[in-house]
Amino acid sequence: MGMTMTQKILAAHAGLDRVEAGQLIKANLDMVLGNDITSPVAINEMQKMKNQTVFDKEKIALVMDHFIPNKDIKSAENCKCCRDFARQHDITNYFDVGEMGIEHALLPEKGLVAAGDAVIGADSHTCTYGALGAFSTGVGSTDMAAAMVTGKAWFKVPSALKFVLTGKPSKWVSGKDVILHIIGMIGVDGALYKSMEFAGDGIAYLSMDDRFTICNMAIEAGGKNGIFPVDEKTIQYMKEHGNKPYEIYEADEDAVYDAEYTIDLSQLKPTVAFPHLPENTKEIGTFGEVKIDQVVIGSCTNGRIQDIRQAAEIMKGRKVAKDVRCIVIPATQAIYLQAMREGLLETFIEAGAVVSTPTCGPCLGGYMGILAAGERCVSTTNRNFVGRMGHVESEVYLASPAVAAASAIIGKISCPCELGL
Repeated sequence: MGMTMTQKILAAHAGLDRVEAGQLIKANLDMVLGNDITSPVAINEMQKMKNQTVFDKEKIALVMDHFIPNKDIKSAENCKCCRDFARQHDITNYFDVGEMGIEHALLPEKGLVAAGDAVIGADSHTCTYGALGAFSTGVGSTDMAAAMVTGKAWFKVPSALKFVLTGKPSKWVSGKDVILHIIGMIGVDGALYKSMEFAGDGIAYLSMDDRFTICNMAIEAGGKNGIFPVDEKTIQYMKEHGNKPYEIYEADEDAVYDAEYTIDLSQLKPTVAFPHLPENTKEIGTFGEVKIDQVVIGSCTNGRIQDIRQAAEIMKGRKVAKDVRCIVIPATQAIYLQAMREGLLETFIEAGAVVSTPTCGPCLGGYMGILAAGERCVSTTNRNFVGRMGHVESEVYLASPAVAAASAIIGKISCPCELGL
């Protein structure tokens, strides 16, 4: 019986020849991640331990991104806690105002994660790094505390689902539409504590940004992690973003999967997740008019340069609808700077949108775009739970940057094709 990609990575990090689904293992970690919300809890737990020394100052990353720049006294205190901890332990990868970005866009960009790594983060969307062929998953803050001291974590080896992607997606279909389609198909618990493993010739047509988006939302299907095979695009990305050593793992031909799904990317259409679950998906053209009040383009799911370029392409020379607020948030400083150099920020501002410094902000209902009762928002973020972005009577519709940009211009949920694009 063979092993999946995830199982091979976990076996290697546990020092074992092989592992099986359901097996409990202790694995060595290549990176431990925390942010300004989760890190203070971990730091406080660590201070209760007998050993209060970090296992490796190079293998811990603290990213201030959820309420940065600080929105209030509490967020300022949280960041001060992290800042003091980083100074005390000489943490190499501490990112604050001026250097930070949204954590799951920042770490790959900085070359801190590579193929074959085992990574945990005290944030559920840590599963993003599976796009690089790494095992990465979210954990609680107490697990983060233990990992910062020991460099290890306990795992139950997950079983797997295989998603075979075939065909070439059409122009306005992106990674966001692929993962929304999958979540709509299997449900928000369809991959509960399973590894979502992607394969097939269709992968070649997905950019790295597409793959990051897909893996980012594996957790929205209940997945333990999402993971893509390492190909030329992956290797090129890693070369462009640092020289961290990497190791390529491939699933065995006789690897066991709980289920296998084949998805023809050429048949997919722009997809929207209606309130109040990511599984409540509908294809553009299958529902009536849905007027909106706000659009958010950004987040760890869709704030990368491909996303920003696509939104700008649609908004260039057009105006945001009169009664719509449009907020654009590049995911990192480097992406912000690249967008500035390409004139994309000018495009957004001339269209009547606002551009924010990198922050998670509105995604979690933090700040920079809170919704009032009865308001509707089309967002490129990853969750649309009740009250996720503000008032419990507000509504969040998850969509791609293309759909979000077109919706901002037209004033209702729309496809770019309605603009003649």
